[in-house]
This record gives sequence, C-alpha cells and structure tokens, in this order.
Amino acid sequence: MCRNIRTLYNFDPLATDEEIHAAALQYVKKITGFNKPSKINEEAFNQAISEIAEVTRNLLNSLETKAEPRNREVEAERARIRSAKRFGTK
Repeated sequence: MCRNIRTLYNFDPLATDEEIHAAALQYVKKITGFNKPSKINEEAFNQAISEIAEVTRNLLNSLETKAEPRNREVEAERARIRSAKRFGTK
C-alpha cells in the first residue's frame, strides 16, 4: 500500500475533503503508474480521482463503531516515534 495513504476513519475531527482527495489521488497514481497523466488520459485520471473520493466519503459516513474517536495529535506523535525508531533521529 502507498505510504501516503493514511487511515481516515474514526478521527475527531472527521477526515476533510482534502484528505480524502489526497488519498484518492495516491490510489489512482499507484494503480495507473502515472505520477502525472498525459493530456489524453488526464480527463479519465481526474474522473477516477473524483469518483474514488466520493465513494470513500460515502464509506466513511456509513461506517459505525463503538470505539472512541482517535486523536490526530496523539496518532501523529506515535507515527513520529515509529519513524524515529525505523530511520533514527537527526
């Protein structure tokens, strides 16, 4: 899976449209192998991003959980700790 695609579910505040769009963009880039599509493929590329973002938003809105929402700052700090262990600190 792309390292840039992050878990978007069960956070407080909810995932933003920008976060969902970024995840859709990374997904489309990954499966097409394009970093930037050619002019002839640009419309299909952008349409796929829009559709995937819409489906993702619908999915996130329809999921249910009894778990407490995760805190973005706490999760970011955990990610920094994991990264420091994996790559070392500067």
